[in-house]
Amino acid sequence: QVHLAESGGGSVQTGGSLRLSCAVSGSTATDYCMGWVRQAPGKGRVPAAHIDSRGRKHYIEFSEGRFTIPQEIAKNTIDLQVDSLKPEDTAMYYCAAIFPVKLAAPCPNYQYDHWGQGPQVTVSS
Repeated sequence: QVHLAESGGGSVQTGGSLRLSCAVSGSTATDYCMGWVRQAPGKGRVPAAHIDSRGRKHYIEFSEGRFTIPQEIAKNTIDLQVDSLKPEDTAMYYCAAIFPVKLAAPCPNYQYDHWGQGPQVTVSS
C-alpha cells in the first residue's frame, strides 16, 4: 500500500522560506509522477510542481522561480523548497503521486491518485 508522509510547513512572514518534505513508501514501480498540490482556504486543489521518473520537472506559473524540487530523481523522497513567500501562498500543501504502468506523457497530463495529509503553510504580511 502506497503511503505518503509529509513534514515541514508552518508559519512564516512575507519573504520567508520553508522546506516541505515527503517520504513515499509502498511502491516498487519504476515509472511515476510525484508532485506538490496546494489548496488555499475556500479554493480547489492546484498543482504547484511535479517531477517524474525521468527527472523532468514542471512548475506551474505561480510557482516558477520561487518553488523548487531539489531532487534530480525523486525515488522515495520529494521535497519542495519554497522561497519569497507571499500571503497568497497560504494553503495546505499536499504531496501526491501516481504510478502509471508506463510513463507516456508529462506529469501535468496525469491525475494523482495517492495523497498525503498535507502540511499547512501560513504566510503573514
